[in-house]
This record gives sequence, C-alpha cells and structure tokens, in this order.
Amino acid sequence: MSERQPIDAEPVEYDREDVSVLVVGAGAAGARAAIELAQRGVDDVLVLGKRGHGDAHTTWARGGINGALGTHDPEDSPAIHAADTLNEGHFVNDPAKVETVTEQMPERLRELDEWGMAYSRTEDGEIDQRFFGAQSFRRTAFAGDHTGESMLNALVDRAQELSVPYRENVMITKLVSDGDAVHGAVGFDMDTGEFVLFNAGTVVLAAGGHAAIYNRHTSRDDENNGDGAALASDAGASLMDMEFIQFHPTGMAVDEDDPEWAPWSGRLVTEAVRGEGGRLFNAEGERFMERYSPDQMELDARDVVARAIAQEVAEGRGTENGGVYLDISHRDAEFIEERLPRMYERFDDLGVDMAEEPVEVAPTSHYGMGGVAVDDHGETDVDGLFAIGETMAGVHGANRLGGNSLAETVAYGVVAGERIADRADGPGTVPDDLRESLVEPHFRELRAMANNDGEHDVGAVLADLRELMWDHAEILRDEASLREGLDRLAAARDRATDLDVGPVTSETFEFAVDLGFMTVAAEAVLRGALEREESRGAHFRTDYPDRDPDWRLNVHFDAADVGGMRLRTEPVDEPSEAVQAALDEGHELDYHQLE
Repeated sequence: MSERQPIDAEPVEYDREDVSVLVVGAGAAGARAAIELAQRGVDDVLVLGKRGHGDAHTTWARGGINGALGTHDPEDSPAIHAADTLNEGHFVNDPAKVETVTEQMPERLRELDEWGMAYSRTEDGEIDQRFFGAQSFRRTAFAGDHTGESMLNALVDRAQELSVPYRENVMITKLVSDGDAVHGAVGFDMDTGEFVLFNAGTVVLAAGGHAAIYNRHTSRDDENNGDGAALASDAGASLMDMEFIQFHPTGMAVDEDDPEWAPWSGRLVTEAVRGEGGRLFNAEGERFMERYSPDQMELDARDVVARAIAQEVAEGRGTENGGVYLDISHRDAEFIEERLPRMYERFDDLGVDMAEEPVEVAPTSHYGMGGVAVDDHGETDVDGLFAIGETMAGVHGANRLGGNSLAETVAYGVVAGERIADRADGPGTVPDDLRESLVEPHFRELRAMANNDGEHDVGAVLADLRELMWDHAEILRDEASLREGLDRLAAARDRATDLDVGPVTSETFEFAVDLGFMTVAAEAVLRGALEREESRGAHFRTDYPDRDPDWRLNVHFDAADVGGMRLRTEPVDEPSEAVQAALDEGHELDYHQLE
C-alpha cells in the first residue's frame, strides 16, 4: 500500500480578492441574491460559479415554478399555497419560511415576466399555470418543459444589465471562519490551478443540494454533491433535516448495458408529463395508482407515487429495466410537442415517440429537503454566513411540493439580499491568526493532494459511496441497513485518504474535493435516518412504518469537537392563523377533471 506524502510546510502562493459580499453559486438563488444587492446599491459583490456563465443546475429544472397568481383558479391564495406546502412537508417545515416564499411568489413571477422570462401563455396572453402533484389549484407557472433554463436566462440577463461581477470556473473548498463569524472563503481556479483567498465581509452559500450522493440521480455528476452543507458545517453552522431526500417518481429507467441509453439512467422525466395528463402503468398494463391513491392518482405527492412505483417493482410487476410505464400517448402529438418540447425531443432522439408509445420510468434521487439551518432571513448561526436555495433547510419539511424549488430560490434570494444590503460595509479583513492557522495550511493540504500517487481511484471510491447510499438510504430504510451503510461509509472515507489524484486542473482533483463534501452529506443522511424512528414524507422506515406525532421535530446536526456529528432535535413552530384556516378548509386537487 502506498503512503501519502507528508504535507510540505513550504509557503504556498495564492491570489487574494477583496469583496463585501461573496456569493458561492451562480444558479437562480445566487443570481437573484446578487441582483437584489445590486438594485439596493451594493456594488462590491462577486458571484462565483463552478461552470461557465449561465450553466447551472437551475437549467435542469423542467416543469415549473409555483405562485398563487390565480390565472385559471382565482380562488387560490398564498395562504392555500402555504397550506399545501405544509401538508406536503408533513408539518416539519418552518411555517414562517413557507409563508415567506408563498407570499413573495406572485410578485416574483411578475418580476421575472418583466425581465423577459419566456413563459407559456394562455389565449389571453396571461402567464399560464398547470397542475402539479399535491397542489389544490393550478399554480405552477411554466415555460414549456424548460422552465429553469428560461428562468436562469432571464436572471442572468438582468444581472448583466446591472453589471453584477461574475467569475466562472472557481471551486470553493473551505470557508474562513472562527466558528462565530465568517471572514471569507478559499478555493482554486479550475482553469489555471491557482489558489485564491476571497476576503469577504459576508458569504452567501447558494451552492445547490446533495442529491448526487446517490448513484441514481437527476443531477450532473459534478454538482449537487453537498458542497454547501459541508462548507457550512465545517465553518460552524448547523445542518437540519438531512434525512429527508426526495426520490422523484419518474427518472428514466434504461438498459444500462446499452451505450446509447446508459448515460440517461436516472435523468428526470419532468412531473409536467403527469401534470399534462400522463398516466402510469405497470408491466401488466394496470393503471396501478388506482390502488394507492384513487382520488389524486398520478398527481399525488411525490413520495406517495415513488413508493407506489417501488412497490410495484418489488412485487414483480415492473418492466425489464426495473421501472414502470409513463404514457401520454392519448394526447395529440401537437399538444405534447407544444407543452413538453424538451421531453418529446429527448425521447425522439432515442427512437421513442411519446405520442405513440410509453416511456419507462423509475424513482431517482432528486432533491435534498434538508440543508443548512438558517433564520428567517437566510443567515446561519455563524455571523455573516447565509445559505439560500437548495443549500438551506426549512421550507420543504419532509417532502418538497413540485414547483417550490425554483420558487424558493428567487424568494430567498430577495430576502437574504435585503438583509445583507442593510448591513454590508466592506470586505473587512481575514485575521492574521486565521490566515496562519487555517488559510495557508489548507492551501498546503490542497497542494499535497494534487498529483498524489495514491492507491485508490477517485472514480471508484465515488461510485462506491453512491452505491452504498442507494443500497442503505434509499426509498425503503431500516435500522440494520442504515448501520451497515455507516460502516461502509467509514470504509469509503478511509480509502479517500489515499487517492490517485491528478493536477489541480484535473477532473480527479475536483472529484477528490467533492468526495470530502459528499462524505459529510452522506453521514448526515444516514445518521438522521437512523435517528428518526418513524416514517414521514420521503423518509420511510419499514421498521417504523407509521408517522409518530411525537416526532414532529427537526433533527439538527452539529460538527463534533473530534470528528463525527452530534444530533439534537428541536420542536417545530405552528403556522399563522391564516394558514391554519386554509389547512382547516381542506383544499384538495380534483384530479379527475384531467381525465
């Protein structure tokens, strides 16, 4: 076995940039926060992206963005939207954060319209809205089935109008924090290999989630690896509700031995297909949702539909590729091409005509409802450190309402931007002791990791981690399997200390950094799932199959003094009177009007 070389104590060279506000992540949440800051006169802002400008995971959000506009259903309201969100989250959401999002969204949707978002329109020219699962009314605004792409394009255009500074192809590897306050961040330029210290008075983590810690997921392999959660935890912030992972019911189920289809395994088939009337059938031709949800059918909550598909496959009624069939061929080809253009094109390129035949789908890891614990303005308990978008916890509870992820990004981009603008007063300085004890040693660690001739292949360790998460923390969970998952994770973490890594500009170096983030997120998911001895939303324990009212609690995760994590629970607040009234009214989608 090879031994990793000792860390070189020689001084390390790095660049330094001074900014008032550093935004880590250039998707919708980061872009909207930067826009808000610029509009409020804070021009000393820098947005960092790991990829090229405009190439963020937001573009992969297909189906829509929620807001109670009432285009088709004027009786809808932000309070009913909040009630649906709490119902879908199984009442462990933070009600104040939920209301912040739902109250903001009508204005945010109109604002995006003003900025040129290419919404689909009604015959009267209004922003169109479609049905989405578990929603009482049609409140999901959309742009065909490329909503995220159109939304990010509008945000990027607006940011460019405001001359928001942006730097692409930069990866943040550590926050500069003393545990009480953040002073900046460190990372590297992925093109040049240069190390960089960003001296910032405020840091905003808008770095996405952690769904890609599973081997079947809807993200690209180089994103949603838990960067934001791991960075925040290392800086002294708490994580929350990490056990709640949403498995989207309809990822692509493919023959993984077919080189044409294999790259598409797990990729999202948007909920908009079901929202436009798509039906699910098992391999025996049964429309099986009649068994599991006769009232809401295919548009029941994502956790319900995902478990139903998993059950059908487990009982032998699945397809050859381990899925079921999603069929919208009863709709006209012209309708499908207009309302679902990207889906139609994708499958057509693979030789499947959605207007003539069904497609195969199966559950896939899609979204982390948990993340960084923040206050009502998106700030963590580390002064000056904010987390927004999928990086933050609190809005979605135990299961996310489809269409609420894009809503959360722009709503909390505004909320955090408002708070930061009131306080921003320059970059401040990195204390000498932190530079000497944290910044420079970290750069030396990165330098030592580069070109390390280790025993283990980075890709193989990554694949093992993703496989163990699917084996031990997927849709159906139990104590024995979760404990075995923790043991396998410890073994993977041990292998990750001796990796064969290329130069700083290589993919293996990036993925080696990702592995460090992913092990933190994976440990939190496994430990949280083991701690929560009940079934709630997307978290289903076969050994505790019922929801326990005593577990209406949030699980918090704090970094332990000597490795590992400390877990604690906190009670959930009650909703406002207006939202409670909406809950008591019992609004519910009448699915059968789509038939």
